[in-house]
Amino acid sequence: MRIENVSKTYGSGRTATSALDQVSLTVRHGEFVCLLGASGCGKSTLLSMIAGLDTPTSGAIDTCSARVGLVFQDPALFPWLTVAGNIAVALRAAGVPKAARAQRITELLRIVRLEGSGDRRPHQLSGGMRQRAAIARALAQDSEILLLDEPFAALDAMTRDLLHDELERIWRERALSTVFVTHNVREAVRLGDRVILLSSRPGRVIEEYEVPLARPRRIDSPEVAVLAAHITDRLRAEVGRYGRG
Repeated sequence: MRIENVSKTYGSGRTATSALDQVSLTVRHGEFVCLLGASGCGKSTLLSMIAGLDTPTSGAIDTCSARVGLVFQDPALFPWLTVAGNIAVALRAAGVPKAARAQRITELLRIVRLEGSGDRRPHQLSGGMRQRAAIARALAQDSEILLLDEPFAALDAMTRDLLHDELERIWRERALSTVFVTHNVREAVRLGDRVILLSSRPGRVIEEYEVPLARPRRIDSPEVAVLAAHITDRLRAEVGRYGRG
């Protein structure tokens, strides 16, 4: 996936707001990239444009015709449908024949480790299980690029840690090119092959950090903490320039 000189401006004239400015980024096949930056720096806007839900004001995004799945912070499951029903909606949208849907649903529930929960409704699931269901729905489109917008922000620390393991497993098994937005620096180092730091609004790429740590990683490991502290110092300096986080 290639992002070339992408800018996004909302409105026009004196009321125009620039969200992103000349952002360029390449995500290699099977790479896990984490986006960090102050609130309002355009991280979610960039994901929306990669997913095709919005368009750049200038520049270009090339996903090389890969199928794209998007997971939001809120699982956004249809409350009147079961887990299987929510996944079936995505399968229908992807053109999967009705006769093949039941098998695909079973496979996807296995991938996210929700076997036996297909007939439950979202209110009957824990927060972590709802996010697993949302990931299964994104994968239902045979996604080759997976976009995640702070999917674990509302979860408790233990559930989040377990889902880090699950997401890493799914990413490995399916060789997904992944872009993960987070405000949690340690989470970014725990998961990413690279961490991309955006400036305060308008968002620009100001630093790229390779994560040379062997997998699997622990979010509380000393090695993760050292790199996270270095990135945090740079992020604080950037936020301090504008007085917002």
